[in-house]
Amino acid sequence: MLEPALRNPIGTHVLVGKGLVDGAVANADLVGAETFQVFTGNPRGWALSEGKPAEDARFRDLMAGRGTRVFIHAPYLVNLGSPTAATYERSVASVAHNLKRATEIGAEGVVVHTGSYVDPGEGDSLARHARAMRQVREALLPLLEVVVGDDAPWLLLEPTAGQGRSLCAGVEDLAPYLDALDHHPKAGICLDTCHVFAAGAPLDEPGGTTTTVDRVVEIGGSGRLRLVHANDSMDVRGAFKDRHQRIGEGHIGEGAFTELFAHPATEGVPFILETPDSRDVDNRDIPLLKKLRG
Repeated sequence: MLEPALRNPIGTHVLVGKGLVDGAVANADLVGAETFQVFTGNPRGWALSEGKPAEDARFRDLMAGRGTRVFIHAPYLVNLGSPTAATYERSVASVAHNLKRATEIGAEGVVVHTGSYVDPGEGDSLARHARAMRQVREALLPLLEVVVGDDAPWLLLEPTAGQGRSLCAGVEDLAPYLDALDHHPKAGICLDTCHVFAAGAPLDEPGGTTTTVDRVVEIGGSGRLRLVHANDSMDVRGAFKDRHQRIGEGHIGEGAFTELFAHPATEGVPFILETPDSRDVDNRDIPLLKKLRG
């Protein structure tokens, strides 16, 4: 039966294990997830795992019948700014494959880390950055041109925590990144609270989260924020470290998530946890976010 739509469905990243239905859906149900995210293959490998048509159809029909919104996370190895030709080519193939899998299983979007230009410390850093951004444009625009229509999956750009030579760390870097993609209508934003906090966003201050989301909307426009990765941070603001903590137990605090739920731009946006223990049956973060959602 189709469940009533929630302003902000709350869930977590789940393991596929026994398969999309017997594994991912079962695991999501165990923790009370209203939405969830999966990998469609090895998150630390390049293999392009093909789906099983019958299982894909069963999963797609089940999720449509429930009204459950599902997301795919691209492998961690993907780096469209890499100066290494093999890494770049495999990254393009991986993003294309995951967009295809999203269509096959009815996923709403594919989350992709925005990458880095891996500065080896020699030569002109600005030139390397510019070259990496050209690679991003040349890789993603052709893929985005294929995902057309209201039901087509979104490509969800996830700014990083600022470690290494990031191409898009934090909110401000979204402007040139979206410019490189001509603000394509299917290029969405996945806002990871730990990442933007690590890159300097003042989520730990009263009103700081509201201001941060205001800026996301100013840069991207209305409707481009499509997903929130809800994570507290083990480290202080501006530490450039991507270490997730349970909600309210890190340096961000519960107040930031209360502000996120209240912001007009998050209406209809799912919140997916990637915190320690969020996949456990007795996890505290899913019930806590539901409480903060009110």
